[in-house]
Amino acid sequence: MDTYYNIEEKYLLAVEELKYGETPKSLQLLNEIIINDPLHARAHFQLGKIYYYDLNDYNTAGFHFKTSNELEPNFPDVYFHYMHLLQFLQMEKQFEVVKAKAMIIPGVNLASIYILAGLIDERHKNWAAATDNYHRAFLEVTDKLLKEEIEDSLKRISQKVRKSQGYTYTVID
Repeated sequence: MDTYYNIEEKYLLAVEELKYGETPKSLQLLNEIIINDPLHARAHFQLGKIYYYDLNDYNTAGFHFKTSNELEPNFPDVYFHYMHLLQFLQMEKQFEVVKAKAMIIPGVNLASIYILAGLIDERHKNWAAATDNYHRAFLEVTDKLLKEEIEDSLKRISQKVRKSQGYTYTVID
């Protein structure tokens, strides 16, 4: 006997399958949702996560994250993953556009957003901006593990600054 689900029930089933490591089943269910309702933002979000983290298909992940973000811009969960992908792909201009939107959305984890921005600055050896972003992250953080990650980032930046300064020698007569 076949069991028929409405779209929301199918979405919840897909999320549950994903939680239990059944990525292929979840992928199938989410694609069925998109076929029946191409404007289902959260299905696009879950597909983005699967394509990014599990399948390493960054273009498809970016498409789904962007689509989810455009369809439901007040959905806070999409911002971190979308911006993580943009930071990973070194798409700084698009990162800044999404960051500006994320900063005003209730529920977005601002500490994580500042950490990602700090990583971009760190990649460009802009130590002052990276330090500033990590300090901003520290002011927003509420999670113990994330706090430790921020502290490690600040230590790492401090070490990089010391290493990049080089040595100065003085001659004494």
